[in-house]
Parts: sequence; C-alpha cells; structure tokens
Amino acid sequence: MTSCVVRRAWSVGLVFALACQARAGDGGGSTAKEFRGDTAFAYIQRQLAFGPRIPNTAGAKQTGDWLLAQLRARADTVIVQEFQQRTAKGQTLKLRNFLARFRPQATDRILFVAHWDTRPFADKSANLGQQRMPVPGANDGASGVAVLLGVADALKAKPPTVGVDLLFVDGEDYGNFSDSTETLIGARYFAKHLPPGYTTLFAVLFDMVGDKDLQFQQEGYSMANAPEVVQRVWQTAARLGYGRVFQARAEQPLIDDHVPLQQAGIRAIDVIDFDFPYHHTTEDTIDKVSAASLQIVGDVAVALVRQ
Repeated sequence: MTSCVVRRAWSVGLVFALACQARAGDGGGSTAKEFRGDTAFAYIQRQLAFGPRIPNTAGAKQTGDWLLAQLRARADTVIVQEFQQRTAKGQTLKLRNFLARFRPQATDRILFVAHWDTRPFADKSANLGQQRMPVPGANDGASGVAVLLGVADALKAKPPTVGVDLLFVDGEDYGNFSDSTETLIGARYFAKHLPPGYTTLFAVLFDMVGDKDLQFQQEGYSMANAPEVVQRVWQTAARLGYGRVFQARAEQPLIDDHVPLQQAGIRAIDVIDFDFPYHHTTEDTIDKVSAASLQIVGDVAVALVRQ
C-alpha cells in the first residue's frame, strides 16, 4: 500500500477491546470459533522465520514453497502462475502467484486476496542507514497471508457452500509506487491472465490487517467502484460486534492490489489499516501484530463465506 496517516490516541483501550472480543466471539457464534487467531499468528511467525520475502531471494523461494505446500494440503485445487518481470534496471524477477480453490466447479464464487512478498528497502525508516535494509513485513504482507491461511483451515474443516478462491500475489511491494510498472506486479499479472471463464461475485483484499491497534476505514477506490461490497463487509463486521474496528467512515484512495482487479471488471475492495506507523520501516516486526486483531479479521472473512 502507498500511504499511512497519524496514529490514534486510544490504542491501549482498543487493544483491550480487541482481545475481549476475540475471546468472547462477541456475537460471532460458531463462525468465530472456526477461525483461530493464535494459529494465524503462528503463520506470521513462520513467514518471518524465512527472512525477507523479496523476489529472487532464498527467503522468497522458501516461503513460496512452504505456502504452496500449505495450500495443496487444504484446497481442492491450486493454480500456480509462474512469470517473470523485467525491471527498469535490467533485472529479471522470477515471481509466483498462488490461487487456492475450494469448490472450483461452483459458479458463485468469492475471492480473497493478500500479497506474500516484502519490500526490499525500508524507505520510510527515520534512520538513513536503515532505509537500505529490507522490511520484515510482519504486518505488511505476512498478516494478510496468515488470515487467508486461517480461512483455508476453516474451509478444509467445513467446506463452503459457494466457491471460494484465495489468491496470494507476488511482487506487490517491490518498486517505487511512483513507477506503476514495478509494484502490484502479481495482481496486475493475475488481472491479465484470469483462469478461463473466471468470474467472482466480489473480491476482498486483506492488507496490513494484524496491527495491535487495529482500525479499518472505507478506502476511496473501494467506495467508488464497489460500494455494495464495502457495505457487505462492514455490515458483517458490525453483526459480529466489530463495529468499532470496521468504522463506517470514508478515507483516502490507495493504490493497492484491488485496483488492477477493479480494472479487470472484478468488484474488489481493500480492507486495510491506513494507520500503521511502522509501514515500510524496519520496525514492521512480530511485536507490532496480535492474534486478537487477526481473530477479528478472520471472523469477518469466514462469515462472508458462510452467510
């Protein structure tokens, strides 16, 4: 994602509220029990153990192989899109998208999306030396992947009545967002190479969804191009008791992986915490995310599939 705003003052109270909601389920019933926030948190830890997930690095290859194995153990089918991207500096990036499918023959489908790569340089770090270092990506990358894997666990245990696709895109955070050709690479590729006859009722991108101080507002391009999907997600969150986290307040538009999908005709929205002070810094580490926040997002995701 491309932007973040000022920190809120009520973080301590909200973290306590998130933990209480996650423990109690807060109206979520059986849906809340399907998703395990603690398991999702462990998925973040596992990704970080591979190191930075930068294209063409050992960490990326190991993470991709691990992710593919996890998906093949859970989904009905998995499509791997292997492709290359030539950069302006002449480097050839070897990239992989993973599309895990549940009930692949179903006509009515829902698409969830996350990016699994991490940024090569921490350009927002205050220290100039740290700006040359990679971003660990506990929240920016690993949290969305963790939520989708947790959803996959739930769908493996109890198959959905509709078709569900989980898309893990590569190369989202590689280049400068002022140069549109070297960011959102995997989402752009998927939008141009959809599976034959592919349709989906709607799509939800989960980006930076693990912050201990969690708050979602309604992203601008989502509201402009798929307002009914925003309404569906936010109403689902409110029904589960998470209205303070999913705030019905419009925010700035952000260039993120949902935009290429929208351009391909998919009703896609972005669920993203705009306010993450460690965005694109070396401080995007495991201590900045929580199982309680993942529980809230996972509950909403599973409820979208079950309703």
